[in-house]
Amino acid sequence: MTPFSDSKTSKRKGRGEPMVWFSAMWLGFGMLMIIVLLSIIVKNGLTSFWPSPVVQVELVENSEAGLKNSSTLAGDVRKEQVRTTAGESGEDVHEIQLFIGNREAYNTAFRFVMESDIAEKSFPKGIMRAERLEYGDMIGYPVRLELSGGETISATDEKFAATFSKIVKEGNHRRDEIEHIEKDLIGKINRSMEAIKMKRPRSEGDEALNKELDQKQAELQAEYEELAKEAKEMRDLQTVNTLFYTIPTGEERSIGTGNLIDYYYPNQLNVFQRVGRFFARIGHFVTEDPREANTEGGIFPAIFGTFVMTILMSIVVVPFGVLAAIYLREYAKQGPIVRAVRIAVNNLAGVPSIVFGVFGLGFFVYFMGGSIDSLLFSDRLPTPTFGTGGVLWAALTLALMTVPVVIVSTEEALVAVPRGVREASLAAGASKWQTIQRIVLPASLPGIITGLILAMARGAGEVAPLMLVGVVKLAPTLPLDTIAPFIHMERKFMHLGFHIYDLGFQSPDSEAAKPMVFATTLLLIGLVIALNGFAILIRERLRRKYKTGAF
Repeated sequence: MTPFSDSKTSKRKGRGEPMVWFSAMWLGFGMLMIIVLLSIIVKNGLTSFWPSPVVQVELVENSEAGLKNSSTLAGDVRKEQVRTTAGESGEDVHEIQLFIGNREAYNTAFRFVMESDIAEKSFPKGIMRAERLEYGDMIGYPVRLELSGGETISATDEKFAATFSKIVKEGNHRRDEIEHIEKDLIGKINRSMEAIKMKRPRSEGDEALNKELDQKQAELQAEYEELAKEAKEMRDLQTVNTLFYTIPTGEERSIGTGNLIDYYYPNQLNVFQRVGRFFARIGHFVTEDPREANTEGGIFPAIFGTFVMTILMSIVVVPFGVLAAIYLREYAKQGPIVRAVRIAVNNLAGVPSIVFGVFGLGFFVYFMGGSIDSLLFSDRLPTPTFGTGGVLWAALTLALMTVPVVIVSTEEALVAVPRGVREASLAAGASKWQTIQRIVLPASLPGIITGLILAMARGAGEVAPLMLVGVVKLAPTLPLDTIAPFIHMERKFMHLGFHIYDLGFQSPDSEAAKPMVFATTLLLIGLVIALNGFAILIRERLRRKYKTGAF
């Protein structure tokens, strides 16, 4: 090699090296943005479960931060910020945001207080924080407990703590029994009565069948009335014991102990108790149903709905995507038509998701669902069964939206299989399909699963198309349960992505919804990571299994 050529090569390397560093810089910047975003979500999502101490503040006279002419507020600090005041001076003031609870008394759960308005801060040991079925948390001082037999126990009495704890536990147990009666037992009776109603048109003119249906309906009605009476008696027991308490403004209020879910004294907890309550609150958040317009309680139905919909979508999208890729790469004659199909597939990946939602609503819900109802569920019309949004139509819509990703990744995986491996199989006497089935496809599985991972990541986070084909704010039943046929594809479902949208933009109290938004977002990211991690684990095992020196 001549010195001149060496000089040209070094110049080309010199010109290319800055672009390498430029690309590395933007890669690092992108990674930094992802880390910062995840850090914000993790911080705000996890801190919403931490049982913070409650601070009580005494305000200076003429302060505008008080409530109902009171100079005392109490709550946990949610945010600290510096705000510039309006006017010519434009001074910077430091203020804190307190979660004061007691929404039924204050008509708000949050209050901003300027540091200059605070005369004194304290952390009273006797202040209680209680989780309720309605109006969010209660923050106040217990005064007395009035029991059903007329007995009154003062909060200073030694037996108050044990008695109150026992009553709250009994109320929670009784609430679970009421839910079991109303949701499971009475629900089963309602389904049986609905089935009898569907058989009525066929019983016209058949006295024996009519008599049998009347007898069954009478038995079910009697059983229903007995269960309803039992549930009402248990519900009445929820209000026989009453807790009287004073809120920080000094006003005395009362609440039936049956409406309390949990309580604790936040300023009496040590570090280990706070950690234990932190994990307990996370467990309740993951396993319980939502309350109070989704701003309280848990999100188990949304987790379950997202998981079921994503699994159904994956089951549908892989066969269609793989078969389409095999045909395009292995069987179709390469030419203008196949190139046009590939262009169409690539363009389909860029179509807005709401367009797929409109298509799913028109084709899957109205056309296919309406046809199924006409053929198989005509006795239930005009009430639709499959002719309305459901988890099946949502999964098919998202499968249609993500199938281009699987097709492209599968084609790339098929191309990556060495030509020599194919020729060796054909030379050994295998047919083309046998070669594809036993040699090419197993070697391509890691690439196929890569496409599935991308499809799952996109499908699990989509919201717009689901709003048209089956997702709802609150689903009374799950798509999978213990009721035959156990899998109910026609049911509507909850979804974590839609839950985030509903909390962030449709909640009546945006401030109260913020912790739930971050916590749900963190859980959605965790669910996607878990599903993808499982798929990546399978991919790596398959990659090691089919790895050869030719690859």
